[in-house]
Amino acid sequence: MFPAVATLWHREVVRFLRQRSRVIGAFATPIVFWFLLGSGLGKSFRAAGTPDDHGYLEYFFPGTLTMILLFSAIFSTISVIEDRAAGFLQGVLVAPIPRSALVLGNVLGGTTLALLQATVLLFAAPLIGLHLTAATVAATIAVMALLAFSLTCLGFLIAWKLNSTQGFHAIMNLLLIPMWMLSGAVFPPTGAPRWLKIVIQLNPVAYGVAAIRRCLYPAAATNGMGLPALPVCIAVVAGFAAVLFVLCVRGASNYEAAA
Repeated sequence: MFPAVATLWHREVVRFLRQRSRVIGAFATPIVFWFLLGSGLGKSFRAAGTPDDHGYLEYFFPGTLTMILLFSAIFSTISVIEDRAAGFLQGVLVAPIPRSALVLGNVLGGTTLALLQATVLLFAAPLIGLHLTAATVAATIAVMALLAFSLTCLGFLIAWKLNSTQGFHAIMNLLLIPMWMLSGAVFPPTGAPRWLKIVIQLNPVAYGVAAIRRCLYPAAATNGMGLPALPVCIAVVAGFAAVLFVLCVRGASNYEAAA
């Protein structure tokens, strides 16, 4: 099983790195979005409970990291549809390997790509005044890896059921962009209407953003923002990832019967 997982993981990584347009699109778009929106609002925005010098660039930084993970999930899992059209997926399906290896190899490949891109931006945090320590970096990367795994599983689950890349992009944009916007990445939940707060509380991505925010910022900067505790955030994201992975494996296992 493990050689098959490693092979599929390596294939996803190499294929992505050979396509420069995918690298630029998945990484540059969130950076431009973060810089333009953050610079435009600048010091005119301050989330409730944050220090006076905590501008929108600082607030929006965890949301940008999450956005990179989202874009990477879209770009990496679309390969499932391309592999099916090219016949590669059918060849893997008839190979003597468990379907869980197929899912895990593809998902880990997408997770690795997302994590590498988000980590590059993470090390740019000192440019906006965020102080990074070894513990901060390790905790943030661990949270991002868990969130990237769950989002890549979600992309894989949707791509597995579709045959059109156009339809995949439409569904992913319809699903992932609202999940991102209603995660506390763009605006703090404390200022939202009651019904919107309920939606945010039910959104698993919101717990990923909150976990990243708690890892990056000191307690004094987050205690007044109404964020869930870090263990709660990690438990929700981990549960979300586990459920999606099981659904991906079940969908892959039932493919032969459907075919």
